[in-house]
Amino acid sequence: MTLLEGLRSTPAPLPAPVPIWHVEVTGEEWLAAARSVVAAGGRLVALWGSAADGLSVAAAYVIHAGLIWVELPLPASAPVYPDLASIFPAAGRMQRATADLLGICASGSVDQRPWFRHGAWPADYLPLHPGAGACEAGESIDYPFVKVAGDGVHEIPVGPVHAGIIEPGHFRFSVVGEKVLRLEERLGYTHKGIERRFTQLPPLEAHRLAGRISGDSTVAYAFAYCMALESACGCAIPERAAWLRALLLELERVANHLGDLGALGNDAGLAFGLAQFSRLREEWLRRLGEDFGHRLLMDRIVPGGVAADLDGPAAARLARHCDSLEREVRALRDIYEGHAGLQDRFIAAGRVTPALAGRLGLTGLAGRASGHAIDLRCDHPWPPYDRLAPGMATHRNGDVAARVTVRFEETQESLRLIREILGSLPNSALRREPQLPRGKTRGLGWMEGWRGEVLVALELEDGAIRRCHCHDPSWQNWPVLEHAVIGNIVPDFPLINKSFNLSYSGHDL
Repeated sequence: MTLLEGLRSTPAPLPAPVPIWHVEVTGEEWLAAARSVVAAGGRLVALWGSAADGLSVAAAYVIHAGLIWVELPLPASAPVYPDLASIFPAAGRMQRATADLLGICASGSVDQRPWFRHGAWPADYLPLHPGAGACEAGESIDYPFVKVAGDGVHEIPVGPVHAGIIEPGHFRFSVVGEKVLRLEERLGYTHKGIERRFTQLPPLEAHRLAGRISGDSTVAYAFAYCMALESACGCAIPERAAWLRALLLELERVANHLGDLGALGNDAGLAFGLAQFSRLREEWLRRLGEDFGHRLLMDRIVPGGVAADLDGPAAARLARHCDSLEREVRALRDIYEGHAGLQDRFIAAGRVTPALAGRLGLTGLAGRASGHAIDLRCDHPWPPYDRLAPGMATHRNGDVAARVTVRFEETQESLRLIREILGSLPNSALRREPQLPRGKTRGLGWMEGWRGEVLVALELEDGAIRRCHCHDPSWQNWPVLEHAVIGNIVPDFPLINKSFNLSYSGHDL
């Protein structure tokens, strides 16, 4: 029996805006489930470990019907499970991180190097294991980067400390002249112990921590956490709160696209683009600060609803701002597409073919630019997206130019959605207080942030958080960046990197 057939005999989906099932499997069924997902055209969203109720490893898969949370209990004496990286390459780093945090290892995995453990804790210390207390720093690890040999091959190490204000990440280039033969990343420098910290917070307050996982996605993470909590509590939020949450999510999407479009112009030598988009983004953030009380919309989404509302005059001002912004973005798009020097840098740089994107699991905005038409707002719409019918921006070239095009089109579509939401806000309460259940329960939040799918898996027991795992789409996309750079010249790396604009902080919990 395949996993998809088995859904007919499993309990009803978890209470959530989209269909989500939780199933417990054996070791043999763990691999069979992964293979059946592949056969059905599904994909892996996340893999993580838990010690909330004994050791276990879990994976979240997307199929046509919805999302399946597959969990494999493991014996404490031998916490080993079958490797998934051979089926889903994106699982490799997730498995390495799980081994560092919980000592749960993937049997047969080709790459078992540490991922999060940089010497901040000893090799025998497991930060998420029950009873793990404070620890002293371990010994610095000489990370075994893959060596590339040959005539004229040399290495260029970049980072982990960078010249700008970006977060730390190490990039090891193997090059001949300026041509990149291989790039290998090492991340995890900003590991902050967030997953452990969740278990020390009351569930009704932990949305504030979720909203600080990755500052540019504060709405998406708080939204996903609250969705998971409300799912675990069986709490339905008021209709107006659902519409306002969608509004906040689109406002955040626009802000980030404006920033990226300016930075991409600047990285390709068009400082005018940076100046104009920086101005537009700053005006946008000031509007958000005035209307919602926070420029980045932090803490506006709360358990059971929202903490901010718009009156009629504020909604009208925001709609007019959308009209003005759309005109300016259209004019700047014409300039970008008509600028020969800019297009020369954009076109063919950092290309990820649709075939490679599918094999490696590229997701979100970058995936849509490589021919993978996946957007939860369209594929598995939750209210009010099921009534808004958002359009999906896609491209097939998979290069910097394609990722820029998708950003322009998504910005315009988000502005349309914002205006439609503003004109359709229902009258209802803003919040319904969730009632924490007794006993053990679980919930899952899953949504399309501006960068891609954000997932939060939450386990509660007697009103306390036993485990909260938050997953950023950068987990899937960081490894793809290594492939996108191959064959390009070293000076194009900042441009290619920015065209993905992946999160360090969201990855290095």
